[in-house]
Amino acid sequence: MFGFIKKTKSAPPAEALPAEPEPTAAGAQGWRERLRDSGMARGLSSLFARNPRLDESLLDDIETTLLLADVGVLATQTLVATLREGLKSRAYADVDALRLALRRQLVALLEPVSKPLLIQGGHRPFVILMVGINGAGKTTTIGKLAHRMKDEGRRVMLAAGDTFRAAAVEQLKVWGARNDIPVTAQTHGADPAAVIFDALQAAKARDIDVLIADTAGRLHTQSGLMAELGKVRRVLGKLDDSAPHEVLMVIDGTTGQNAVSQLRQFQQAIGVTGLVISKLDGSAKGGVVFALAREFGLPVRFIGLGERMEDLRPFDAESFVDGLLPETLGEP
Repeated sequence: MFGFIKKTKSAPPAEALPAEPEPTAAGAQGWRERLRDSGMARGLSSLFARNPRLDESLLDDIETTLLLADVGVLATQTLVATLREGLKSRAYADVDALRLALRRQLVALLEPVSKPLLIQGGHRPFVILMVGINGAGKTTTIGKLAHRMKDEGRRVMLAAGDTFRAAAVEQLKVWGARNDIPVTAQTHGADPAAVIFDALQAAKARDIDVLIADTAGRLHTQSGLMAELGKVRRVLGKLDDSAPHEVLMVIDGTTGQNAVSQLRQFQQAIGVTGLVISKLDGSAKGGVVFALAREFGLPVRFIGLGERMEDLRPFDAESFVDGLLPETLGEP
């Protein structure tokens, strides 16, 4: 089913989605306010508020805090080992100097993966394939991403490739209607690859800038469904041998270390090119972003910090760390 497309200006040849400024309207919240209730922010705040001694026991406490926050063993070992070297060489005048050193390390770990999503004008339409397990927030993320891209003046189309759940198709149609964006869909149980293939044909015919294709939420252990992703890629290649141009995996920020094994399986099945970490404003511990950065080095394109359309934000390493460990203690 197709909706009406308003006439908009064509996208430029190559353009990054701009970084979103901190909201200033009354009641709006920035990165720090959204993240300060995460497990990692609370743990680090509590640790340094106790005025610990500058010794090995402090490093042990930092290590425990990072592990409990889902930073992961590899990333935690790297961070603590560097702090230990500084401690031995007397590089820290006091605890606050060590805290700032930790902050710099956290930023440095995330900066290589802090890369915006580039919409290449040479690919028309630019095809984004959305993948992830059940409950990660994939369909909601699609709606928010479509809203953002339309606001940038792009002509957007959605493909309802999750044909196993009728509710998923209806949810995508609701997002399409809310944003006045067309949605292609077929009957429940239709071949997902065929649905997305038809959507790409339609998008080419209608001069669409960006096609965002949903896929069935699946567990990374479901080999049959994982193989289906490979089929989707092959079928798209019959119309455009460079498609999909971005494979975005949506990861639930509350998942913890299971996210590492999930991403590893999806990477093998389809070749993930970017990440969206959702639900970081709720009960998430916050540290899984560091674990994924250390393990895979894949770009983190966006993070989800709330339920509003505007709460899908381009990832920024400095702002993210500032929400977990502010440069100055006691900042609101």
